[in-house]
Amino acid sequence: MQVGFIGLGNVGGKLAGSLLRNGFPLTVYDIDRQAADPLLAQGAEYGASAAEMATHCDLVITCLPSPAASAQVLEAEDGVLAGLTGGTIWAEMSTTDAEEVRRLGALVIAKGGRAVDCPVSGGCHRAASGNISIFAGCDRDVFDTLLPVLRALGRRILHTGELGSASVLKVVTNYLATANLLSLCEALVTSRAAGLDLATAYEAIRISSGNSFVHETESQVILNGSRDINFTLDLVQKDIGLFQAIADRCHVPLEINPLLISIIDDGARRFGQREWSPNIIRRLEEAVGVQIQADGFPAQMVDDEPELPGHEVVPRNRTPHGTVPDLFG
Repeated sequence: MQVGFIGLGNVGGKLAGSLLRNGFPLTVYDIDRQAADPLLAQGAEYGASAAEMATHCDLVITCLPSPAASAQVLEAEDGVLAGLTGGTIWAEMSTTDAEEVRRLGALVIAKGGRAVDCPVSGGCHRAASGNISIFAGCDRDVFDTLLPVLRALGRRILHTGELGSASVLKVVTNYLATANLLSLCEALVTSRAAGLDLATAYEAIRISSGNSFVHETESQVILNGSRDINFTLDLVQKDIGLFQAIADRCHVPLEINPLLISIIDDGARRFGQREWSPNIIRRLEEAVGVQIQADGFPAQMVDDEPELPGHEVVPRNRTPHGTVPDLFG
């Protein structure tokens, strides 16, 4: 399968690297031509345009920073839709708005293509190692066709249902990660203010009911002082804004997320939208007059698990082929 990959940022470049590492013929494109250089050195080709890639590739993946960027890449005069041929799959790996991915997907399908939204979750370090998790929203036959590629990109792959469902779930999980980050900031600053050793506090949280993926990753770069998780405050603003929009459309009267939005917006005003997201803890550090650091923690997260072939994660109410099991037969 000839794959085209558009968008080689913090996550996209690493995902594209996994495709190359696993032997997929790859054509890449990014608005920043230099972002492609490491992949070209490993054997990738550079696409002349999104339209040209759509014409010559069986699968075109987009991994972009915003819904507006995805729309531009698809709908521009030399965009994906202009070069799309029958049977080509468009896979949206960006964190985006479900309604927008459905709109763009309908345009792809109208031209004879197939569409899937398949955002990833688990951090840049797992994107680099091929051990990230992937949600995929699409028809089952599209999922089955795409599964060999997804198994090269990630470790755990979940078919979430129809087009757009994966984007909703990705926004839900990013909301939870943001809530967890902000609660950890409060926990670490309070531990320090109470005179506790922060390395000990880290271990106490890690081995307790308070543990989480966010603690085992973002708390480490907070304690190192680098705060470098390859994710910035503007992206957090986008994610929790998308979550709020879903809830508003569904008439869910959220109470926690509006507070998260207020806190993150305040941090972005103070420190800049391109500040690393874990540095939101500076709001509390400055308020209390403490510094949250401890020896022995890494400046960046590195996935030390071996790369393994990905596998489909099947919800408990389904068989591996997507049907509901007969619980009474």
